[in-house]
Parts: sequence; structure tokens; C-alpha cells
Amino acid sequence: MKNTFWIKKILGFACLAVAFVFGLSWIVMQLWNQVAVAVLHVSPITYWQAAGLLILAKILFGGFGKSGCGSCCGKGFGKEMKEKWGNMSPEEKEAFKQQWRNKCRTWQCNDTPNMH
Repeated sequence: MKNTFWIKKILGFACLAVAFVFGLSWIVMQLWNQVAVAVLHVSPITYWQAAGLLILAKILFGGFGKSGCGSCCGKGFGKEMKEKWGNMSPEEKEAFKQQWRNKCRTWQCNDTPNMH
């Protein structure tokens, strides 16, 4: 009984994701054909060209790193976090590290944040 619940949930999510991508491609096509054609005097594009533009934009601007994990593992925390880290006791530091380890595990990442 529980397996069918999760299968339905996964299939429902997959259907929503596919519908979102198709809808986003349609929006890109409409925007391109309504705005870029008039302003930039370029040719109109088809639906599949719009989908290709989305993929190209993801490659050029989005990257393919670990989603969710980039915010905790291997990236700096900024000036405020460094100051906070410097003012923590060793016990507080260890508790903080453990919290981030747990958070990263939920994101499929086992690295520890760089806190030096």
C-alpha cells in the first residue's frame, strides 16, 4: 500500500516537472516571438528552438553542480559568517559543523563546510 503511494507521488511530480518545462518553453517562445522579433528584428522561433534556448541557457548560466549542496559545501559563508565563526567556542563550532553535516546529508552531500 505504501509503495503505491510513493509511486503515485513520484509519477505526479514527474508529470508536473515535464508540464513545467513544456510551459516554460512555450513562454520563452511567446516572449521571443513577441518581443525579440519586434525589438531586435530577428526571426521568430519554433517551440523546439525555445526549448533548446532554455537548455543552452542552463548550460551557459546555470551549470550542472550539485543542486542544494553548493550553498553549504565548499563555498564561503561571507564576512558575517566568518566573524560569527571566529567568536564561537570550540563546542559551539562542533555543534555548528554537525548541523551543517546533517543538512548536507539531506542534500546528498557528505562534504563539510570550509570554516577556516
